[in-house]
Amino acid sequence: MSAETIGPPATAKPVLPPLQIGRHTIESPVVLAPMAGITNRAFRRLCREYGSAGSEAGGASGATSLYVNEMVTSRALVERTPETMRLISHGPEEHPRSVQLYSVDPVTAGLAARMLVTEDRADHIDLNFGCPVPKVTRKGGGAALPWKTELFRGIVSAVVREANPYNVPVTVKMRIGIDADHITYLDAGRIAEGEGVAAVALHGRTAAQAYSGQADWSAIARLKEAVTTIPVLGNGDIWSAEDALEMVRQTGCDGVVVGRGCLGRPWLFTDLAAAFAGTPTRVQPGLREVTQTLSRHTRYLIDFYDGDELRACRDIRKHIAWYLKGFPAGSTVRNQLALVDGLQALDDLIGTMDLDAPWPGDPAEGQRGRAGSPRIVALPENWLKSRELNDAQRDQIAQAELSVSGG
Repeated sequence: MSAETIGPPATAKPVLPPLQIGRHTIESPVVLAPMAGITNRAFRRLCREYGSAGSEAGGASGATSLYVNEMVTSRALVERTPETMRLISHGPEEHPRSVQLYSVDPVTAGLAARMLVTEDRADHIDLNFGCPVPKVTRKGGGAALPWKTELFRGIVSAVVREANPYNVPVTVKMRIGIDADHITYLDAGRIAEGEGVAAVALHGRTAAQAYSGQADWSAIARLKEAVTTIPVLGNGDIWSAEDALEMVRQTGCDGVVVGRGCLGRPWLFTDLAAAFAGTPTRVQPGLREVTQTLSRHTRYLIDFYDGDELRACRDIRKHIAWYLKGFPAGSTVRNQLALVDGLQALDDLIGTMDLDAPWPGDPAEGQRGRAGSPRIVALPENWLKSRELNDAQRDQIAQAELSVSGG
């Protein structure tokens, strides 16, 4: 994929030092956020390829980022459900191998971590305390869980205790809180630091905001002031390499976590690697290059699904609008692509498009993926009355992992 130098001549002075996550040195301080249904082995492979291209473009030899798989539930992992085992699979080129766990129970979380480290299935474990989805929060999980400080501490402690003897670092990803009146991130950050995690990442929104409005980067700066011995990573509204640099400038964070900004744009990791290496090289692909990437993504999905072409094509459908954002593809072709059921059909439809169309500029930039609107967070009964669990809540969250998909 072609890259262009935009702006003044490169100084080639790195913006940040490499990110240290336990024993892992991440040359380009960028993390691919785990996203359900997105960051499987196929998409991570694409992002990794472009991140490597970015290291060459940016002049930082061998620079790479950290690419985290989509969330799996600890319960499903311990039970070795087939889909969960697929989700935690990694390609031979992936290092560090990164797995994100969801749990509401310290014992199950510890067992899942033990499985990952004793069977050499992961080099890094991330813990999900940021999910705002109602089916998760109504059971006390995700972004709702840090409100219960001792439950949060118990899960973090259990996973760190299992992972430490194998030198596998544990990180925590979280949100500001449940809503504006129930803020949890500073307490959670300090607890995580005290329990021995290797880094904390903050999405600058509450669960009530979901993905609406603007991320509050000032909260990332406050977390950085409160947590002083481990890296603090910022997440939220990074749509371009320039956004990432601005977040670092405003917050002093040690690295960035990129989620929705790379949907349909795995080459964003080229831009990010170059930007953090101090060069102005940016990728501006034409439609031919974009559709080649779309086709390659589909082929990687076929491999991920063990040769099941139909399943791979069903998976790629949700990515098509993201890839084609801003391009003059036409509604008919877009609609047909959204129904594609085979690789040949995909390639045939791509062949009908004006593949010489250049990068469209601003129409292809900016926000992508879900946004939604603010909402009242679904929570277990009386969840907000105390930061300690009562017996009824303890019984309720014991069932929480049974009702969460993702493994």
